[in-house]
Amino acid sequence: MTTATRVYVARLAGIAVFDPNGDQVGRVRDVLARARTDGQPCRVIGIIAEIPAVRRIFIPMGRVIAMDADAVALSTGTISLRRFGKRPGELLVLEELLDRRVDLPDGKHGTVVDIAMERERAGDWMLSKVAVREHTGRLTRRGHLQQLNWTDVPNLVGVPEEQGTASLLATMDGMRAADVANVLQDLDGKRRFAVAEAFNDERLADVLQELPEHDQVEILTALDKERAADVLEEMDPDDAADLLHELPRSDRAELLSLMEPDEAHPVRQLLEYLPGTAGSLMTSEPIVLTPDATVAEALARIREPQLPPAVAAQVFVCRSPMQTPTGKYLGVAHFQSLLREPPAELVGGIVDNDIDPLSPDITTPEITRRMATYNLVAMPVVDDAGRLVGAVTVDDLLDHLLPRDWRDRGHD
Repeated sequence: MTTATRVYVARLAGIAVFDPNGDQVGRVRDVLARARTDGQPCRVIGIIAEIPAVRRIFIPMGRVIAMDADAVALSTGTISLRRFGKRPGELLVLEELLDRRVDLPDGKHGTVVDIAMERERAGDWMLSKVAVREHTGRLTRRGHLQQLNWTDVPNLVGVPEEQGTASLLATMDGMRAADVANVLQDLDGKRRFAVAEAFNDERLADVLQELPEHDQVEILTALDKERAADVLEEMDPDDAADLLHELPRSDRAELLSLMEPDEAHPVRQLLEYLPGTAGSLMTSEPIVLTPDATVAEALARIREPQLPPAVAAQVFVCRSPMQTPTGKYLGVAHFQSLLREPPAELVGGIVDNDIDPLSPDITTPEITRRMATYNLVAMPVVDDAGRLVGAVTVDDLLDHLLPRDWRDRGHD
């Protein structure tokens, strides 16, 4: 791996950072520079890396020994894990410069789509080039892309009059929803909402589910009511119910009335259960099959890519109907059992029913004890009539066992 003499910052977003042993430390999220207001190039002082499930940290450029389009390599495995906080006079290149509207030397206007940093002979990295796309005034025509010297773009550093979202959104392509949620939390309120609003309904729903409750409420209530209802329809019913629980009753009722009846129905059911019970924690959309389904059908269902791993770890076997609340609950077929059986075998012949299911009103401590005792990643929830009404998964259980602010970037 070698270091290029010129690197475009937007292309670094999301690439892996490795220590000298080849172990991945994290992923690049931004580049930090010393801000200058005299129009001269800014010196790059380090990269901002995301440590999985932990925080953003600062890594000085002096620790970077190699950098290309695929990875960043460090000279040492010893780095500070202190949470990054931007200081006065510092500039986050991607967050603050991408999508900024600027004036071009020929009198036209354009939008910043990338920034290049270049290594000088002394070893310092400087922000040297600005990639700008001209505004054409026509929606169907893309403007010419210009590569300008930093000094040819006046007023680049400072409070922007206008900043869009397209280029920043492009850096988030392929990022996990949880990582996107972390990025959003580090943006200021106006920029955060602009980026969230630009996502399609499905992407925004996935990201909302990974945000702290106060950020979820802030974004959802800032949306147009019709759009907010559409986003709620894309969320898992249990997550949608949790979010609606945080809203005033009048707003909750209005949003439910705007949702499609079939989408609102399971959410309404979940809202009826007391907080901290299996009914309030469960997903109402586990995988349900009848006993005459084959192992091949069951394996096809658990292979569906949109399913969370905890949901895909088993199928619940019930009499018809298969929508919750189902017909009589018969048992569960774990994916390991399915893998050991011939494809033509019926799932009704391999069900496990020797562990009592949960009742909807059982509390979180008892759910935790039962799942830990039997080493399960999900447990069925069955009503007094013996019907499957949902399943509590380990990820939803952890969400409620951890402190309420565990997703909050400001919480250590």
